[in-house]
Amino acid sequence: MNQPIRSFMEKHFLHFNAASVVDAAKGYEAHLASGKKMLISLAGAMSTAELGISLAEMIRQDKVHIISCTGANLEEDLMNLVAHNSYKRVPHYQDLSPQEEWELLEQGLNRVTDTCIPEEEAFRRLQKHIFQIWKEADVAGERFFPHEYMYKLLLSGALEQYYEIDPKNSWMLAAAEKNLPIIVPGWEDSTMGNIFASYCIKGELNPSLVKSGIEYMMWLADYYTETAGDEGIGFFQIGGGIAGDFPICVVPMLYQDMEREDTPFWSYFCQISDSTTSYGSYSGAIPNEKITWGKLGIETPKFVIESDATIVAPLIFAWLLGE
Repeated sequence: MNQPIRSFMEKHFLHFNAASVVDAAKGYEAHLASGKKMLISLAGAMSTAELGISLAEMIRQDKVHIISCTGANLEEDLMNLVAHNSYKRVPHYQDLSPQEEWELLEQGLNRVTDTCIPEEEAFRRLQKHIFQIWKEADVAGERFFPHEYMYKLLLSGALEQYYEIDPKNSWMLAAAEKNLPIIVPGWEDSTMGNIFASYCIKGELNPSLVKSGIEYMMWLADYYTETAGDEGIGFFQIGGGIAGDFPICVVPMLYQDMEREDTPFWSYFCQISDSTTSYGSYSGAIPNEKITWGKLGIETPKFVIESDATIVAPLIFAWLLGE
């Protein structure tokens, strides 16, 4: 089988962080081959970095079984889907003056590193359609998780008129078509979360329409209990923050707080992060620290790749997809 990316990595990625990339990819592959499931957590701006080009195919090929992501990653994949042609790239972003940043704001361009998301074409285009779905749930007395509302929006076909990328490169669309489980802790701090809050403040919607983070944790506890078996689920963490911190805690909660002492630890762990390992830097903590918190076991395969996830994650996904 012709697998040029794998061949390149096996030839050149022999030491240091490069070797860790190969080790983590082989560990992920072995984890799936043993019949176990994998959770991927997405922090940062991975959707705006267009991770969907590789992640969508990972979803279609059943190489990821549950995703935990920030509210930003949940919505920004949809924004890229419907407004890609209006995005503006700023290669010299490191040299922008405060005045130049202000001028971007006045143009309705919200900057994420070197990429500006267009407010009118992205935020407002989604807003008018998601509001109708929220309102329908309000009238019907129904409640759903944040990602379930996004799934309803995607599967309704209302956005198809706006598609500006090949829909096969939208990981959210691939997830919606599979009804893939998603956890979105802290959804309230996203743009759609802010917009929802504004409707609640104006009295147009009820806050209870959107299920809470506590309900996500309760759902995850049931999912882990039903899915982990005796050997646990794998944990592939892209970046740090709440997208990873929230779901990984379900295991010690089940073991310690629910006193379910037969709960298995996470059975594979990899974190891609450029956060320097240091005291007090939780995102930079080494995996062994997680043993003391009851998240990982002594035998859990553990990998840390100290690099930029926008470079490393697509490489590992390409390895797993046999590209």
